[in-house]
Amino acid sequence: MLGGSQADAEQTLDQQGHTLNQGQTDDLPAKSFILDTDVAIDDWVAILFLLQIPGVDVRAITVSGTGECHSRPGVENVMRLAGLTARPDVPVAGGRETPLRGSRRFPLLIRWMMDRMLFLRPPAVPRRPVPQTTLELLTSAARDSGQKARMIALGGLTNIAEALLAHPTLTEKLEGIWIMGGAIDVPGNIQEIAPTSPNAVAEWNIYVDPHAANLVFHSGVPVTLVPLDATNDVPVTEDFREHLRQDCSTRAAAFVDRALARIHLLGSGRPFYLWDPMTVAVALDESLGTYEQRHLQVIEEEGQQSGQVLAHPGGEAVRVCMRIDKVRFEQTVIDGLNGRVP
Repeated sequence: MLGGSQADAEQTLDQQGHTLNQGQTDDLPAKSFILDTDVAIDDWVAILFLLQIPGVDVRAITVSGTGECHSRPGVENVMRLAGLTARPDVPVAGGRETPLRGSRRFPLLIRWMMDRMLFLRPPAVPRRPVPQTTLELLTSAARDSGQKARMIALGGLTNIAEALLAHPTLTEKLEGIWIMGGAIDVPGNIQEIAPTSPNAVAEWNIYVDPHAANLVFHSGVPVTLVPLDATNDVPVTEDFREHLRQDCSTRAAAFVDRALARIHLLGSGRPFYLWDPMTVAVALDESLGTYEQRHLQVIEEEGQQSGQVLAHPGGEAVRVCMRIDKVRFEQTVIDGLNGRVP
């Protein structure tokens, strides 16, 4: 964009985002989604991606306070992100900060950084969280949907397990639950941010509340698991960043471009992956993934394998996304962030 002030540029991006999201939705099949997130960096991408796509009904976003962000700042951050999209009014509520069992949580420094969004916070928005609790919002969003909703879990499963325990009939209102979590045939990622941990097999989202994970797996709702096995295939490459930089026509896309640049600067060469956007993408378009049916059980007992998602004959049948069409997936994310139908 040539000429004009920065404010003019931001206004134009905002208008583009809204215009793109208001058009061409009549031919799309309506889908209802409920998103539960711990509001980490890849969650920011996933949230903006989902809220920008035309024809998608996001019923609610709830914050899992057992993950990378505390509940209260997590809610504030989600509302700020939503303010960059065509869905600034999406209902948001914060959940509990303790697991159903145990006391695991992410390292405090990481939580402090995520609470502050690496000092990249979008402008505050003139609104408040809904007066409902997370439990009430999850329940009402599912029950009030005109069709069965798709639940997407991008953090620990505490909020969702608590809702299913309190309202068992909620299972009848959910088409399925798509979960970013677990490591099936690959190493876990606990040691990546807790190097002294003896646990080399668990993945963080499951590890923080393995009891909740088991409850969700055995809830009777169809589960699609998107583990590290699949997400390891989608590191954020310089090619992807350049592609996004050259195709960045909305405020949502521009913010993601800034966030990826910041994490690249802070990462000291460590790879960063699109864990959560992949989970949203396959919940939107299942043809992006390749799946296997596995019988899985989560190890809850304390020890070096705690939180491991283990193949077990007595485990619950879970559909596992093992691979992704990387080229289509990356283009889908960029299209979505720019308000285009992927």
